[in-house]
Amino acid sequence: MAAAGAFCPLSGALLRRRIPLLHRRRLLAITATAPEAPAPAPTPSQPPPPPLRSKGYFPKKNEILELTCEGLAFKGKGVCKVDGSTFVLLCDGALPGERLVARVRRLRRGAFAEAAKLKTLSPHHDAVEAPCPLAADCGGCKSQSLAYSAQIHHKYVQVRDLLVNFGKFDARSLESSDPGAILKPIVPCDEIFRYRNKMEFSFGTKRWMKREWKEEKEEVTKGEELETDGYSLGLHAPGFFDKVLHVETCLLHSEPADKVLAVVQESWTDPALGLTPYDVYKHVGFLKHLMIRTGRNVSTGAPEVMVNFVTSCYKPELLMPLVDRITKIPEVASVVNNVNTSVGNTSVGEQEYTLYGKPTITEMLRGLTFQISANSFFQTNTKQADVLYKLIEDSAGLKGDGSEIVLDLFCGTGTIGLTLARRAKHVYGYEVVPEAIADAQKNAKLNGISNATFVQGDLNKINETFGKEFPKPDIIISDPNRPGMHMKLIKWLLEVKAPRIVYVSCNPATCARDLDYLCHGVEEKGLSGCYELKHVIPVDMFPHTPHIECVCLLELC
Repeated sequence: MAAAGAFCPLSGALLRRRIPLLHRRRLLAITATAPEAPAPAPTPSQPPPPPLRSKGYFPKKNEILELTCEGLAFKGKGVCKVDGSTFVLLCDGALPGERLVARVRRLRRGAFAEAAKLKTLSPHHDAVEAPCPLAADCGGCKSQSLAYSAQIHHKYVQVRDLLVNFGKFDARSLESSDPGAILKPIVPCDEIFRYRNKMEFSFGTKRWMKREWKEEKEEVTKGEELETDGYSLGLHAPGFFDKVLHVETCLLHSEPADKVLAVVQESWTDPALGLTPYDVYKHVGFLKHLMIRTGRNVSTGAPEVMVNFVTSCYKPELLMPLVDRITKIPEVASVVNNVNTSVGNTSVGEQEYTLYGKPTITEMLRGLTFQISANSFFQTNTKQADVLYKLIEDSAGLKGDGSEIVLDLFCGTGTIGLTLARRAKHVYGYEVVPEAIADAQKNAKLNGISNATFVQGDLNKINETFGKEFPKPDIIISDPNRPGMHMKLIKWLLEVKAPRIVYVSCNPATCARDLDYLCHGVEEKGLSGCYELKHVIPVDMFPHTPHIECVCLLELC
């Protein structure tokens, strides 16, 4: 593996230039310049090496290059270089140690470029055979060919480098043999397949297979994308809203869910059923999406499956032959139909109808029971969410005497706040999505929790009245989405000075930025930091993907 210190997710120069955050996110894999050894002189028995590129080398769009991948960056893209150059090209599908041929696709303000992988010259380090034949084309779990131990190593390195280069934390305090080191070892996922409790597939009018590349006169040129006649049901090809890769089986969701997918695949194209996929260009057709969710029966612990057909109109008579076949699978407890008449690609319908069984399924998390509807917000990896929430509970450090106020920001359906309510005086949750708040209130009632209040509100638009409707919190849980926290919320947190903040992040880049603000302040805003970062625990929630969660504890200085 490449030396861990060789990668700088965001250079200090970019911070000094105050490049807007939107552009900073695109520059998350700029490589720090490292000294290079002089090239060895060729010997008579040895062919001369390829000419070295200068450090100031700048590629051209559509140029075909030989690259070496040195590490992984934001969103799992490979950090690649041309031999002899320090210029970075981000290449999707490239893995550390791999030598490859790629075509330059985009130039990003002279700081780096994006490249498309054409072919592999020599394999990457820690290579394993991907168990799914579609792994290279699907994009849903594109790291299958990288050993799992290497996957979590690179995720750990990415978190560490972001904390150092973007969060401005001292590398020596982050990593040490001392038990008090801030950055803890990454928590791996015990089950690296069959871990998702929800998968959403799309219906398409053509079967998109993959891209092909042709070699002509020792040059690689772009071939045509392969589309075949025949309807498709599967996942969208990466970067395309209109191309569906046909998927017969998926290793990410549960085995009962895979049975459902198999039955639908072998049935829905039967001409006798008269079913047609929705055409995203002509805006005609019936079937849009197939969503499959897996929960657990509270009494028996056995899996129970919900099947959701998203259609362009309400015609239950067309779906009933499929429903009859699906419900022969014993784990199927619910079949619903979301009707979405808009031309958009969303899977949330304006109306929902129950075609079989009950309208919800259940799941258990940290000893609580949650009802899950077709469009409920719920952690996608239930077993690892249990691990994540235990870490959050431990980090919160509640006394357990019912004396503390917990503020749960970005609370979603209230899962984190409700798990803490048993040891708190009161929990106040805030979330912008009204449906999520409704689910949180239902979940509180279902579990007999009366010391939790959930409020619908946009935390990106808070004003000076925010915080007046609840007591000063002793502990704040903040679990923002990928963009992180708005500066208005950062300012409020620095003003309210809660003794402890547990920051739960699904994006280590914006996490590092927000931790920097809370600990070191925001000079241009006249804000002083008042927190000390006590620990950061990376948690792998989604094996074979670039995603990584972090649980961070901050204490008031």
